[in-house]
Amino acid sequence: MTGNQAANCEISAAEEKELVTTRVINAFPSLVYEAWTKPEHLAQWWGPNGFTNTFLEFDLRPGGIWEFVMHEPDGVDYPNKNEFVEIGPERIVLRYLYDPHFQLMATFEDFGGTTRLTMRQLFEDEAVFNAIKEIASLHTKENLDRLEAHLQKMSI
Repeated sequence: MTGNQAANCEISAAEEKELVTTRVINAFPSLVYEAWTKPEHLAQWWGPNGFTNTFLEFDLRPGGIWEFVMHEPDGVDYPNKNEFVEIGPERIVLRYLYDPHFQLMATFEDFGGTTRLTMRQLFEDEAVFNAIKEIASLHTKENLDRLEAHLQKMSI
């Protein structure tokens, strides 16, 4: 992450079991939303550094399923399954259906030609949240770094 990215990124625990990450991204909200909602883009940036994705299902509608496998560089595969709860140009809400159970809300706020992206991950279990919050914070930062790099490619 560049110094500018670090200055534009905040991570905090808003509640006992919620991780909140906010970053100002140098792209219009419509482009950020496209990167989140088009599987050909999302597969390129979702996940921590070095991970790749295979999408099995991507049904972008409330009640729709997003199922995929994240592939770690050392060959370990991580199955993932989410249900979309809310879809709109200013907000996406999804529910993670495997352990650890959580709800993710991403909001896209126009911030003078840039986007203030806020990700709120609300975990069902406080003990689980406390056990994984540091690694979840790191992976969220890496995820957003990858999103920003992909948005630069989309802008060309």
